[in-house]
Amino acid sequence: METNDIMAKQKNLDQLQKTPTGIRGLDEIANGGLPKGRTALVCGNAGCGKTILAMEFIARGALDFGEPGVFIAFEETPEELEKNFLSLGFDLKKLVARKMIAVDYVYIERSEIEETGSYDLDGLFIRLEHAIDSVGAKRVVLDTLEVLFAGLSDAAILRAELRRLFRWLKQKGVTAIVTGERGQGMLTRYGLEEYVADCVILLDLRVQEQIATRRLRVVKYRGSKHGADEYPFLIDEHGLSILPLSSLSLNHQASSKRISAGNARLDRMLDGKGYFRGSTVLVSGTAGAGKSSLAAAFVLSACQRGERALYFAFEESPAQIMRNMNSIGLDLEPMVRKGLLKFQAARPSLHGLEMHLVTMHKAVDEFQPAVVVLDPISNLVAVATVTEGKSMLTRLIDFLKCDGITALFTDLIHGGAPLETTNEEISSLIDTWISLRDMEVNGERNRGLQIIKSRGMAHSNQIREFLLTRKGIDLLDVYLGPAGVLTGSARVAQEAEEKAETLVQQQQRVRKQHEWRRKRLSLERQMAELRAQSEMEAEEERQIGAQDEALAKTFARNRNALANLRGTDQFVSRNGKGRK
Repeated sequence: METNDIMAKQKNLDQLQKTPTGIRGLDEIANGGLPKGRTALVCGNAGCGKTILAMEFIARGALDFGEPGVFIAFEETPEELEKNFLSLGFDLKKLVARKMIAVDYVYIERSEIEETGSYDLDGLFIRLEHAIDSVGAKRVVLDTLEVLFAGLSDAAILRAELRRLFRWLKQKGVTAIVTGERGQGMLTRYGLEEYVADCVILLDLRVQEQIATRRLRVVKYRGSKHGADEYPFLIDEHGLSILPLSSLSLNHQASSKRISAGNARLDRMLDGKGYFRGSTVLVSGTAGAGKSSLAAAFVLSACQRGERALYFAFEESPAQIMRNMNSIGLDLEPMVRKGLLKFQAARPSLHGLEMHLVTMHKAVDEFQPAVVVLDPISNLVAVATVTEGKSMLTRLIDFLKCDGITALFTDLIHGGAPLETTNEEISSLIDTWISLRDMEVNGERNRGLQIIKSRGMAHSNQIREFLLTRKGIDLLDVYLGPAGVLTGSARVAQEAEEKAETLVQQQQRVRKQHEWRRKRLSLERQMAELRAQSEMEAEEERQIGAQDEALAKTFARNRNALANLRGTDQFVSRNGKGRK
């Protein structure tokens, strides 16, 4: 074997082996999972999700990786655990019956504990060993460890017994999770477990401005690199969902395929082909400018192509959106019934900003849409600072681009603010930016549409009048009047005036054409008469010539006859010459 192969094999042996948790996002953050054959501490305050994380670790190990597990509870009964497992979609009774999981409940009443001598965990070791051997467990959970040391004050004994417990679990070759309650100024109540455990995961449930958010952080991980940031996570009927935000980077592909914007004339403004697939589009404008209408036309076009569309609404309910779009000829309800269009509506204050991100991440993964709409992002990021909002939207855009999803965001521009700015300061992240604006002229408010930028394609630089009609969205060509661009009734009046002028000019041309036709016919008649007269005169001249010639011949015959009568053979002609 070559030296390089030996070194590579030795390196693989020296690397810390991992046990995948099966929890979405956690394995990515932990670079593969928890340390195999070692103990990890999961700590946090009440309600942060410690027990649920531990439950999912055991259940997914048995179901997804074929690794039986043992769950030792110190605070909840088997009946309570059974209900908790069902809330995650796992049938605890079946798992126990199939010897995939062993569950043991250790009852300890703190008020009944009296410190009277040496304290050890030999009794726990015996119960643990029996449970592990009964199912051949590879995974173990102890929930919650502080109960074992309730009423004890000797820190040295606590530390020694914890070390002995963790060492014993390592000797058994099991990957263990120990949960613990967070203490005052310490990760755990006694401040000991975090020093003994090889991996420490901190869960936090925090409330800011009446909005609750759960976050996870890997505080330490001996012998392995890991994500050290805070990550929001969601708990629902499928367990935990963690979005490893720091793993997102600018490595997505750029498609050259194009998809319709939902309006043929808008497509023509976008180089005649529409948006790039997988790009991000921003539609900004003041209230009532038509942002949601443009978004609805976009998702309807996608559904008509047979693609799935996911619509995140933060201002209106799905029923209200569908009713409003019906008024402009956009019928979205059939697409919802076909399963091509899905609405997910929630008030921005329902979750924290990071929790909204996790929720959207999960919804996209489950529905697998081709296009996504966020309407509007201005309401969504209102629950956070501008910096937090920009950070969240940046990560969302990166996530959607990595999946090749075309996204359209709408953004409300408040009155008086510059139209070429956004409250979230994300214009630099956007591929195509469409600005809808109000144009007030002569006491009227009309809508205009302009493409501020569209990366990678030629696009129109004109402002088009943007109309919402019963037959859908219409974009009118730029109309220039004497005073500049005209819209609304001013455009209609100018068009009517120009049409009237055009009609007068047409009528004048018709009259002139008739007059020219009459003159031409008159001249043609005159020319025909002259030709006829000329022909008559020529015929008359020919006849006169013929008559003169006939008369001359008659005179000649008469003279010859006269000469014969006189007995002479010559005569004098008219010209004075004689002949014999």
